[in-house]
Amino acid sequence: MSLAFARPASLRMPLVAALCALACTGAAAQQTYKWVDDKGVVHYTDTMPPDQVNKGATVLDKQAVPIRKIDPPLTAAQRAAKDEEDRRIAAAAKAREESERADRALMQSFSTEGEITLSKNRALATIDSQIQSTNAFIAQLSKRRDELVARKTALGSKPVPEALEREIESVDDEIGKQQALVAAKKQEYAATSARYDGFTVRWRELKAQADARAAGTSATSRN
Repeated sequence: MSLAFARPASLRMPLVAALCALACTGAAAQQTYKWVDDKGVVHYTDTMPPDQVNKGATVLDKQAVPIRKIDPPLTAAQRAAKDEEDRRIAAAAKAREESERADRALMQSFSTEGEITLSKNRALATIDSQIQSTNAFIAQLSKRRDELVARKTALGSKPVPEALEREIESVDDEIGKQQALVAAKKQEYAATSARYDGFTVRWRELKAQADARAAGTSATSRN
């Protein structure tokens, strides 16, 4: 005759947890470490010797099947190489993200290629207007300089007033600044033109890709 006792649920759960913990402990005890010493000799032990823990090993289960690999710590050179590779990967990911964001902004800003051309012409017209305005100012300064030089020349051998000399120097300095501004604006004009040309090329590429995807989706839906 056998007797069966029903355990309350509150007692069964701790028992299950204890059995699981015991099973895990038993499994861990059955693990074997495969490692190679400095002489190249392969060893199999249930624990890693203290002087070998930093040299790497392979953990085997009770059937001698590798279940985990313990890599040795990186050397200083390896750490530096890994850090550099991590930085390279992060930089590439950031560049890719920025490129994708720029592509989205481009397609959202211009719905047609003609809109890019219109925006380009407006931007260039603004810069060209600034160049023309600056050149007109330079012409005024040059005229004023000619007048001052004429006054200086008319003095002949007489002493030149200090105020006249200072004004000529001031006008020359301002003319130089305005000429530098014109040169910078011309560079801006060329850069703006090139940037919009780049927008056009990239817009065409993205539009072609979008059209190809749309065509593929349409063909798939028909099939």
